[in-house]
Amino acid sequence: MKLLKIVLASLACASALAAQTITVAAAANMKYAVNDIAKEFTKESGIDVKIITGASGKLTQQIMSGAPYDAFLSADVEFPAKLAQGGFTTTPSQVYAYGKLVIWSDTGIDLSKGITIVADPSVKKIAVANPKTAPYGTEAMNTMKYYKVADDAASKIVTAESISQVGSYVTSKAVDIGFMAKSIVLSPEMKNVGKWVEVDPKSYNTIDQAMVGLKNGSPENQIAAKKFLRFMSSPKALEILKSSGYGLPKR
Repeated sequence: MKLLKIVLASLACASALAAQTITVAAAANMKYAVNDIAKEFTKESGIDVKIITGASGKLTQQIMSGAPYDAFLSADVEFPAKLAQGGFTTTPSQVYAYGKLVIWSDTGIDLSKGITIVADPSVKKIAVANPKTAPYGTEAMNTMKYYKVADDAASKIVTAESISQVGSYVTSKAVDIGFMAKSIVLSPEMKNVGKWVEVDPKSYNTIDQAMVGLKNGSPENQIAAKKFLRFMSSPKALEILKSSGYGLPKR
């Protein structure tokens, strides 16, 4: 009987460990890459990962309101810093990738002119992620200012909730052009949709994407989340990020 209790207790512990799931809030530009990274992490650790994606600003608001996320992969460094200042984090902020901006169209618009095409009369609608909550939206506006086409484009802009919604507008042809994360257009799901041109990085601020662990989850999940964040710097994760079009930080 004593042996049976020991066996049952061991099985219960093993089952609890196998069933552990952490929740990672990720910026919308990471939609595809983070899922691939999470699969590799689960293979190595046995810890399942639930992914919630959205605009970095909105995810930050949710975290500050108590959303039970265990880690946060932002599209910038400012939102993780805001969470750290508010006492919501368990780890220092660390840059995990550098984002890249592209213009994308599925309507046959000629993108060979680059950004200046947004001023062309043939372009009626331009999707941009909300600059207040989405760093890629902020840099889309900056690049249009750099090329002095912001005024011409102003009346054409359709503000999207996130990079994901920009993608929906482009693929449904609701807009002529969308400012998009390179990681999205390179994904297997989108790589054959429309045409895209990379935006010259000199025209916008470097998109430093940072990650932090969070206090909102259980102590056990906080430990597991730290393992996930360490895995983000592993060769497997870095290869996924690189193939997804991100620039990689020097370690």
